[in-house]
Amino acid sequence: MSILNKVKNYREEERRLRWEGTFADYLEIIKDKPEVAQTAHSRVFNMIKDSGIEKKDGKKIYEFFSDEIFGLEEAIERLVEEYFHPAAKRLDVRKRILLLMGPVSGGKSTIVSLLKRGLEEFSRTDAGAVYAIKGCPMHEDPLHLIPQHLREEFFEEYGIRIEGNLSPLNTMRLEQEYNGKIEDVIIERIFFSEDKRVGIGTFSPSDPKSQDIADLTGSIDFSTIAEFGSESDPRAYRFDGELNKANRGMMEFQEILKSDEKFLWHLLSLTQEGNFKAGRFALISADELIVAHTNESEYRSFIANKKNEALHSRIIVMPIPYNLRVSEEEKIYEKMIKSSDMAHVHIAPRALRVAAIFSILTRLKESKKQGIDLVKKMRLYDGENVEGFNKIDLEELQKEYSDEGMNGIDPRYVINRISSTIIRKEVPSINALDVLRSLKDGLEQHPSISKEDRDKFINYIAVARKEYDEIAKKEVQKAFVYSYEESAKSLMNNYLDNVEAFCNKNKLRDPLTGEEMNPDEKLMRSIEEQIGISENAKKAFREEILIRLSAFARKGQRFDYNSHERLREAIQKKLFADLKDVVKITTSSQTPDESQLKKVNEVIARLIDEYGYNSTSANELLRYVGSLLNR
Repeated sequence: MSILNKVKNYREEERRLRWEGTFADYLEIIKDKPEVAQTAHSRVFNMIKDSGIEKKDGKKIYEFFSDEIFGLEEAIERLVEEYFHPAAKRLDVRKRILLLMGPVSGGKSTIVSLLKRGLEEFSRTDAGAVYAIKGCPMHEDPLHLIPQHLREEFFEEYGIRIEGNLSPLNTMRLEQEYNGKIEDVIIERIFFSEDKRVGIGTFSPSDPKSQDIADLTGSIDFSTIAEFGSESDPRAYRFDGELNKANRGMMEFQEILKSDEKFLWHLLSLTQEGNFKAGRFALISADELIVAHTNESEYRSFIANKKNEALHSRIIVMPIPYNLRVSEEEKIYEKMIKSSDMAHVHIAPRALRVAAIFSILTRLKESKKQGIDLVKKMRLYDGENVEGFNKIDLEELQKEYSDEGMNGIDPRYVINRISSTIIRKEVPSINALDVLRSLKDGLEQHPSISKEDRDKFINYIAVARKEYDEIAKKEVQKAFVYSYEESAKSLMNNYLDNVEAFCNKNKLRDPLTGEEMNPDEKLMRSIEEQIGISENAKKAFREEILIRLSAFARKGQRFDYNSHERLREAIQKKLFADLKDVVKITTSSQTPDESQLKKVNEVIARLIDEYGYNSTSANELLRYVGSLLNR
C-alpha cells in the first residue's frame, strides 16, 4: 500500500471515529461505558496496562515501554505501581507532580515522549475515547455541566464521581447559547495531539525576565476588549496556556527546577485542588497529569532551599538511573544507530557489547561484599552465572547502593564516539578495537570529566579490552570447533561414559582389549577445568550431568552436544586448547598452505554466515586472535 493510500485510510478512520451529540446522548454513552469518564491519571494507567504486562523473574515488564526503554524494568515498575496505579484509583498520589530525576541521557525524556505518543494513539481507541464540550478551548469534561447539588445523586445513579467546576467561558455559553439547558449542550469526541495542542502540553522555561505567566495560564485578548467591554469577560480571554491546553491529558514541564518561582507556585493549586488562577476569573478546574524531569544536582539544590518546602511536598520523585545490564545497553546502542544515518555501516559483532561493558563499569559501584569485583558484579547484574554466587547474593548487591546508576558514562557519549570512528576511518566497517580506541580518545578530550575519573575510565577501557580478548577467542574457538564437530561429539561421549562410571562407582571396558579400567580422571578434569569447576565441585557437577542424562532418557530423548550449555562450553574450550597450535598457524601464517587456507576460509564463512561478521571484520578478528595466541 502506498503512503498516500495510508494517509487516506488514516483520514477515513478519523472521520469514522468522530462523534457529536447532545449532553443527553453523552449520558447514554457513559451509562454503557463508565470508563469513558475516567480521570487523566486513570487514562494514562489504563493505557499502560492495556498494552500488556509480562512477568519475568518475579518482576513486571510493561510492554508499553519495552520497545524503547531498556534495562530500567525496576524503575518503570516503581513508576507505574507507586504513582500511576494509586493515582488512577484517586488516591492522594494524584495530587502530586511527577518528577523524573536522573542523569543525562538516562531515558527520562523518552519515557515522557512515550506517554505523549501513547495518549495520542490511546485516544483513538474505544478504551481511551475522550469527549469534551464542543467549542471549548480547554476541551472541558462534559460532566462539569452537572450542578453541584445533583452530583451526589448522579454518583448513586452512574457510579461516577465528578470533580471540578464549569469554566467561566462554558458557564457563560450555557446561559447565552443553550438557555441553561445542559441536556442540549453539544458534546464531541476529541483526539489528543501535541501538535494541535489538544490534551497534551509542553512548557519549557526560558529567561525569567522575558517569559510570561500567560505561557502557562493564557492571557487577555486585547483585540476583543472593546467588543466585550471588560477584562473579566471570558470571551475576552485566550484560554491557550499550556495548563489550559493540557486539560484532560498531560503536561510536560521541562527542566522544572530551572523555572522562576512564580511559575512553580501556579502548580501548587493545580496539583492539590485541581484548579489554577487565570486572569480576573474564579479558579479554573483542570484534570491533568503533570510530569517533569531534572537531574540530581539541580534536585539537591532545590530541596536544600527552605523556600521550596511547600512545592517539594507536592512532588513525587521517581529516580530514573542508567541501565546497569550489558545486554540491555547493547539494545540502547542498536536503537540509536538504527534511527541514525549510520545504519548502513557494518558494526562488527561484539563491538557494541564491548562499548556496553565499558559503560556499565563506569556506572557500577565497588561492592563491599568479599570476593566481588566490578566484572563479577557486572556479570551477575546481566544474568550470567558466576561461580560461588547465587540469586540472594545478586539481590544483596542490588540493595547495597540506592543511588547506583546515577553516575557514569551516558549512551550518547558512546554513540558520538562510534560516529566519530566511522567518519574518521571512512570505511563501511568498524570493529570492537576501533570503538575502544575512539572511547579512549574521547575521554582525553572530554572537558567535563575530572582527571581522577578520566584515569579510572581509561582503566575500565583496559578491562573491557581484556573482556573482548576472551570474547574474541571464544568466537574464533566456536568457528574452528564447528569444523571439528565430530571430534566434539566424540569427546563429549567419552566424557559422559566416564562420568556415568564415576557416579555409579563402575569400571569401564577398553573397546579394543576388553580390559576393565577405572574412569579416566585426567580426561574428566581436563574438560571440567575449562569452565572453572574446582576439585571440590567436580562431584556435584558430574552428578548434575548424570541427572540430566537420566531425565532425557526417561523422556525418550537423546542427550546430545547441545543439551547442557556449560558442558558444551567446556568441550569447546578443551578442543580449542588442543587445537591452539593449529589455530595459531592458520591465523598468523603469512603464506598459508592449501589445507591452512581451506581451514581459514571455512572459519571465515562460518563467522559470516553464523555470527554476523562481514569478510573485513572476520579477517580482522582472525588476525587479532592469532596475535593473542602468539603472545
